[in-house]
Amino acid sequence: MNTHLSREDLLGIGMTSQRRRDQLIEKLRSAGVCDDEVLQVIRNMPRHLFVDEAMSNRAYENCALPIGYGQTISQPLIVARMTQALLGSDPARRPKKLLEVGTGSGYQAAILSLLVDEVYSVERIYELYTRTRGLCRRLQFSNIHLKHADGGWGWPEHAPFDAIIVTAAPEEVPQELLSQLKPGGRMVIPVGRMDNVQRLMLIERTQSGYEAEELEAVSFVPFLSGRVNQ
Repeated sequence: MNTHLSREDLLGIGMTSQRRRDQLIEKLRSAGVCDDEVLQVIRNMPRHLFVDEAMSNRAYENCALPIGYGQTISQPLIVARMTQALLGSDPARRPKKLLEVGTGSGYQAAILSLLVDEVYSVERIYELYTRTRGLCRRLQFSNIHLKHADGGWGWPEHAPFDAIIVTAAPEEVPQELLSQLKPGGRMVIPVGRMDNVQRLMLIERTQSGYEAEELEAVSFVPFLSGRVNQ
């Protein structure tokens, strides 16, 4: 990855070294992640740059970490599983244009940017939006397009999308997001209240409607409406 950051920044040392990343990949593989392309992108992605410096020594643990404003960077296993489900097993059907709702630290968007042509990502918290925009510029992710907006509205100007990924849990799937999915496209979204069981759903738009499949139980921050300005 060509970046404005130094080689040392990207590679990390000690608890952020390549050895720690390789150990994480083995854990993901053991947990059932089988898409080698997804695993390779996660192996090479400097996750320690997407968390607060004080938390960088935990960047390659298989756990969610706080990123401020009541938000988290998702557990690597969940990132891998959601990405794998979104891409599917047929290379001919791999999405090219994708919408992410909930940019957060930008880690999921960065992973996806190396697997699809264009990533459109919406973040409602202005401070997270500006912080991630700066990091994406430093990492030269030119195919990540960011917007500060209410994620429930998606990004209609660039719809329809081949795929949509949602990184916060609404109680019900937003109809506006479903309408921005192409026929044949996939959406991966956690659904349910934070104080109850949340389910990770894979939804595919067909010619006549939608088909939904429950993937697993998960725990995500709640999907909130409106923009937050700092």
